[in-house]
Amino acid sequence: MNQLAVTEADLHAYVDGLLSDARSEEVAAYLAARPEEQARIHTYREQNEGLRALFNPVLDEAVPPRLTAAAREHASTFSSSYWRFAAGVLIAIVSGAGGWMLHGAAQTGVLARSAIKNANGNIALAGFARQAAIAHGVYTPDVRRPVEIGADQEDQLVTWLSKRTGADMHPPKLGKLGYELVGGRLLPGETGSPVAQFMYQEAGGQRLTLYVSTDQAQNRDTGFRFAQQGTVNVFYWIDGKFGYALSGGVNKGELAQIAHAVYDQLENRPQ
Repeated sequence: MNQLAVTEADLHAYVDGLLSDARSEEVAAYLAARPEEQARIHTYREQNEGLRALFNPVLDEAVPPRLTAAAREHASTFSSSYWRFAAGVLIAIVSGAGGWMLHGAAQTGVLARSAIKNANGNIALAGFARQAAIAHGVYTPDVRRPVEIGADQEDQLVTWLSKRTGADMHPPKLGKLGYELVGGRLLPGETGSPVAQFMYQEAGGQRLTLYVSTDQAQNRDTGFRFAQQGTVNVFYWIDGKFGYALSGGVNKGELAQIAHAVYDQLENRPQ
């Protein structure tokens, strides 16, 4: 019987240990004759290990009490968008099958631009999400002028950012999660097009930023992703032409809960 051709799906299943013993032997023989493919598979395995090392600890993290209370309060009003988001967050946090995440990205080249390993072996950011993390690091420490227009002039902020970006730029409300809007500013994006940054702060002084890009129509990496740039954790996702990145120094579990609140408000906003 003729041996079946080895496909890209076979290679990723091989990385994740999902093939039968017989098929694994066939793929191993295929790789033995192709050193360049062996090197690629080795890279995939290293990426899997990095993803697991980064994301698996969240399973042991307790959800902050204020987020648990907010979830209970709104449990009856969760929309179907919650479950779509939750599925994406679960994949991003646990990353138990990183090879399959890489499978789709290998075809488009997107993941290589979105998440790369830094010198410490952690997953670092590239692209618009990296820009968001850098902007977070630059502006959140500023005590006197962290934003260009403050929350006390929210209407002016919305009008200005919406006009400059050419899109509706109303900031999500996060007060029930303990974060109040500080204000926002206009920043240059990857291609020079304007992007919006909204900043939030909780009572203890912890700050989060939401970075909104409008030039992501070419980016087909629509899944929810989690990564980090230095000490900044980031959840980011694409929705049509929009790219959203929520950045902060809080743990992955809390950031995921807040990212859901942001996503849910954006998904259900009247058009």
